[in-house]
Amino acid sequence: MMVRYERPYSHAAHWARLCARIGFVIFVLSLAAHRFGPLTTPHFLALAGFAVTFALVAVLLAAIGLTRLWRVAAIGGTASVSALFYAALPLGFFFYGAAQYLTRPAIYDVSTDTATPPPWIKAPVVEESWIKRRPIVTPEDREAQIAAYPGLTGRRYDGALDRVFQGVRKVVEATRVGITAELGVENARADLEDLAVGPSEGADTSRGPEAIPVPATRPAPDIDVGIPGRQASDIVLQGEWLTLIVGFRFDVLIRLREEAETTLVDLRVSSRYGQHDLGMGASFAEEFLRALDAELLGIAGD
Repeated sequence: MMVRYERPYSHAAHWARLCARIGFVIFVLSLAAHRFGPLTTPHFLALAGFAVTFALVAVLLAAIGLTRLWRVAAIGGTASVSALFYAALPLGFFFYGAAQYLTRPAIYDVSTDTATPPPWIKAPVVEESWIKRRPIVTPEDREAQIAAYPGLTGRRYDGALDRVFQGVRKVVEATRVGITAELGVENARADLEDLAVGPSEGADTSRGPEAIPVPATRPAPDIDVGIPGRQASDIVLQGEWLTLIVGFRFDVLIRLREEAETTLVDLRVSSRYGQHDLGMGASFAEEFLRALDAELLGIAGD
């Protein structure tokens, strides 16, 4: 008489797939709402934490299901493998963020000018949330930035202010920075107007000498020169930048300053939430400056 072996059913594998699917759906929907919708970063991180919790439980149950499959050939191998695939996305997000958190300094504001950072035109408004941080950037934060990102420095270009300003405008558009405020833009416009020459005409000796207009005093730009890190001749642009996939929000400030026939460009990037920007602020600043170097190729100084 032939005895037929009935394979046991792994309930752990079944629940693993269910938990992984729940975590996957929570993560994807919250990610989409954060990137393209009204969901704020604190709420997104809270929902992502729930998704990661479901994913971790799913991995544990999937491991039990695969162990049962190996030992007693229990049904549920497909469900366990499926659970691992669903859990990969939220867990990948979590472990990448954890690695950045442990390897990058706990700062949220970086600047190419650490001695006198460019001041904001309008101070970024940070809403109260469960993500706390120090309201003021301390000298220790700047020292941590210098130690972690020694190559993050300003750029000096052997070009006029208006020429460099045009390049900055192009890079701002290419890097998806939305400008929200600007100061001193008339300084670049004034340089362009100085180059404009009226149409030449033949000299007429029969006419008497014409009155030469006396140039009026150029109106002073609307810049408060009493603020450290700002001069009347500066051009300052402030905007907002969102990371491409997740949509984390950063405030960006660009300062252009003409010095001895060269133009100095400094950048400041600040995360909107939290004490730790996971290195994304410095990464964006380096990307922006590399793009500006490429745009102004040939006039970059030391």
